[in-house]
Amino acid sequence: MFRALLTSRLQAAFTAAGIALPEGFAVSVVIASDTRFGDYQSNAAMTLGKQLKTNPRALAEQIKAALQVDDLCEKITVDGPGFLNFTLCAEALGQKLGVIVKDDHLGVPQVEQPKTIVVDFSAPNIAKPMHVGHIRSTFIGDCLARIARFIGHTVITDNHIGDWGTQFGMILHGWKTILDHAALEKDPIHELVRVYKNVNAQTKADEAVLTTCRNELVKLQQGDAENLDIWQRCVALSLDQLRTIYAKLDVHFDHFLGESHYNDQLAPLVENLLASGIAEISDGATCVFFRDVPELADKPCLIRKSDGGFLYATTDLATIDHRINAWQADEIWYVVGAPQELHFRQLFQVAKKRGQTTSMRHIAFGSILGQDGKMFKTRSGESVGLLEVLDEAVERAAVVVAEREGFSDDEKAQIAQVIGTGAVKYAELSQHRMTDYKFSWDKMLALQGNTAPYLINAYVRTKSIFRKLDGEVTLTPNLTITEPAERALAMKLAQFAETTHDVLVDHRPNLLAGYLYELADTYHSFYEACNVLRAEGTVRNTRLTLCDATSRVLKTGLGLLGIQTTERM
Repeated sequence: MFRALLTSRLQAAFTAAGIALPEGFAVSVVIASDTRFGDYQSNAAMTLGKQLKTNPRALAEQIKAALQVDDLCEKITVDGPGFLNFTLCAEALGQKLGVIVKDDHLGVPQVEQPKTIVVDFSAPNIAKPMHVGHIRSTFIGDCLARIARFIGHTVITDNHIGDWGTQFGMILHGWKTILDHAALEKDPIHELVRVYKNVNAQTKADEAVLTTCRNELVKLQQGDAENLDIWQRCVALSLDQLRTIYAKLDVHFDHFLGESHYNDQLAPLVENLLASGIAEISDGATCVFFRDVPELADKPCLIRKSDGGFLYATTDLATIDHRINAWQADEIWYVVGAPQELHFRQLFQVAKKRGQTTSMRHIAFGSILGQDGKMFKTRSGESVGLLEVLDEAVERAAVVVAEREGFSDDEKAQIAQVIGTGAVKYAELSQHRMTDYKFSWDKMLALQGNTAPYLINAYVRTKSIFRKLDGEVTLTPNLTITEPAERALAMKLAQFAETTHDVLVDHRPNLLAGYLYELADTYHSFYEACNVLRAEGTVRNTRLTLCDATSRVLKTGLGLLGIQTTERM
């Protein structure tokens, strides 16, 4: 990566110039904000100059004189109050381009210290349909897992489904009294939701029904054979539908370990926390207090209710034990909505008290809104089903694709599937994860602008170049970058390596989405400025290589977002 190389050389220049860096001082190089001055820049001299109370511009000139970057840069300048600006040479860009077209990882280096990372995402509830609220966790989590694997980490994806809880008391009672078995065969989740809603309404009107439901739940928790059988059937039916949805989304999990997996571990866990003095009894309940953490001093973590019931926190602590002990996790990422921030702050503090050193991160996100700026709901006020969103996206894409000529019906259906599903994913992943955004069909399916159809079309355009050529094309290492549009595209391609690593710094897939959009724009500018097919010799080979590299980076980058491509569109 050019940025890493320049950073290393800049660090060495400080040493060569006899400039001692203060402890903790980090030399950094970033992509230039204004390419008129260069490709990369550093404000290290300005920052250090303030600390050393010396002229930052003079310090920058001193560092510049000691820099050894002749193999990378054609020009280094000191601008403004002391910015160091680096302009890469055509030879270095050409070499990088050659690496991209030959390397399966497109010049993206593997991490120096690979880790085992558990990514916890999606996490729907059993016997309930996935809805639009699951979009953010599912797509962000899947993307982060893909990128972490791509750069060399060992990733374990775990779908911590909600398969145990108070709702099952109502479902058990409803199964025995009002279940429509024919409807269950036709659409299991729809029927289970109907049963749950019906019984829930009954409990509010009749205290006796509520008592019956609680008794059914207790029987389940105590291992009653009939209730366990019903529960297992509910789980199996729900998982069948979940796997159908995940297959449509091209989202895969290594494990589906739900809350029930940890039932037997909860009581011993609580007793251990009490015995070690981490937990204590308060008003009959078992809690962990954080008296040494000011912001949590009045917010204890409840791990067992006074009636003996366990909570989400109890299950999550047992889950952490499993991930550390069984999977040897170095890091655990929880891709869960921002409203759960307090829960995870408490959870991580309890883990810290227990001496668990595994790094844990709550990767929070905002909400999806309707066009009215309120939570995205159906007209009846219910959550919009995820399957319905996907189906409508594909249907809308199919209307556009139907107008294209030269495709069979099967090809049109496949293209509509790619565009529709990709559009929903990209609409999510192109946003900063903490931003609330409005769900807009017209915007996400537009062929222009920052959308999946635009990027997929850019990929198709790169492939069309090679379809126009007669016979197989052999690209050679003979590259000569001379035109500004060639240089701009080569520079943008070189930044793919940096971008993939940058995503995981703050777990922001939108950085990759934004990069791919810029790459597509840069390619279109190159395509308009530089004729590829009529060029000859080294110039033609260079331009074909740029097209090939762009094609591969777009396909790979979209793949890291979980978005498929199509060769024609």
